[in-house]
Amino acid sequence: MPLLPLVAPAPGRQPEAVPAVQQHQAATAALAGGQATAYAISPERRALLNTIRFAEGTWVGGSYDGYRVLYGGGRFASLARHPEVTVRRRYTSAAAGAYQFLPGTWREAQQRLGLPDFGPASQDQAALFLVDRRGVLDLFDRRGLDATVLARLANEWASLPASHGGSAYGQPVKRADQLVRFYRADLQRQRQAGQA
Repeated sequence: MPLLPLVAPAPGRQPEAVPAVQQHQAATAALAGGQATAYAISPERRALLNTIRFAEGTWVGGSYDGYRVLYGGGRFASLARHPEVTVRRRYTSAAAGAYQFLPGTWREAQQRLGLPDFGPASQDQAALFLVDRRGVLDLFDRRGLDATVLARLANEWASLPASHGGSAYGQPVKRADQLVRFYRADLQRQRQAGQA
């Protein structure tokens, strides 16, 4: 699994002027303390992460509240660890966080990456680990988000469309064209924020 060095702002340059982005950068820097490497979060990767959140129903207007979402839309308080709360709705799940991690999936990512908590920076790193584990990170970095990338991620996130257009798990799914539109708009926002 190739890990990339964190990208820090140039000396004397302020991080992006968007508060949520500044919070994320500070959290990522804190996460990296004591670690030699972590997944870099380029504007393209941030837009991919935000697109997964949008598909999973945890976008919450881009706020950090999405990192506290339980399956079914409830919230949990502490980001110290995965909440491991089982919710029974149409389906039964203990998925939680911005990327709706199941407890076992979270534990694997946390152990492999040495993640200190369930905070936003840790969740972002774990999501990129899952993208990489599916063998899609390099493809995404070369091509951007398209139906092929989405289909390869559909086995990780039930809300992403498989090659047949539906969910790999029989759950509600967003359409590929809708997700690609969201990705492109968010990527434009990320690039504009980076120029501010």
